[in-house]
Amino acid sequence: MPRYINPYTDFGFKKLFGEEANKDLLVDFLNSQLPEEHQIKTLTFRNTEKLGMSDQDRKTIYDIYCVGANGDHFIVEMQKARQKFFKDRSLFGASFLIRDQAPQGFVNGKPWDFELKAIYLFAVLGFEYDQEEERRKFCRDVQFRDQDGDLFYDKLQFRFLQMSLFTKTESELESRSDMWYYFLKHLESFETIPLIFREPVFERALETAEIARFNKDEALQYEMSLMSQWDNYSVLQTAKEEGLAEGEAKGKAEGLAEGKTEKQIEIARNLKQMGLSAAYIAKATGLTVEEIDWLDS
Repeated sequence: MPRYINPYTDFGFKKLFGEEANKDLLVDFLNSQLPEEHQIKTLTFRNTEKLGMSDQDRKTIYDIYCVGANGDHFIVEMQKARQKFFKDRSLFGASFLIRDQAPQGFVNGKPWDFELKAIYLFAVLGFEYDQEEERRKFCRDVQFRDQDGDLFYDKLQFRFLQMSLFTKTESELESRSDMWYYFLKHLESFETIPLIFREPVFERALETAEIARFNKDEALQYEMSLMSQWDNYSVLQTAKEEGLAEGEAKGKAEGLAEGKTEKQIEIARNLKQMGLSAAYIAKATGLTVEEIDWLDS
């Protein structure tokens, strides 16, 4: 068994970056992605579930959502498997944070003037986009620009990291961001701590990621997160072997992965008994929040 977790699992990614005790790791990672003038000093974690305007509207659930001391918003997503409309999904998710900035009523006795705080979305991807032009780009930074390529609006920024395209070796790492990319890509294969990571932040990250340090509940959650990843991969491979076209195979895999099996229900019950949120259980099992609320009720 590997010494360290797979950071591309839902549990592994949130264990590293989504816990209050490890907030300094997230700050360091984000600062490695941001320009000097936008460096973060402190962060506050916020509810990762955003509801629509009514019960009939769709909602969105982020992997990690936090707000900086200056009010800027940060979404951090990990996506292992390819999604056809992942860019659309990213924009849809960010739109909730635009809408939610509208105040209820007046601000300091005056009507709101529509001033928004910045929104940053960082997506760590375990897949490559289909477009050939993007296949060659490990890091894709996206902002709103006009027809001449000049920056039009700088308060909505996306960074997509196609991790399979990061090929630097340990001796080629040049920046803090390079160190984090290398860390995330190779963490599960580390047997000893590389010399380059012998500093406080990365030593803490490695301690956090060491499976032997997990308590019983954490070990169970990680195991189930791995099983979910393996199951989805197995279903996709089986569908492909049956001769389906790749697009159809993906659709079938997603449909099967969302099936409400007895195994999923049993896992959901166990997680619910541990006191985990319905939103987290929904993401881990494929059940809906409503179905989870109904269990043992």
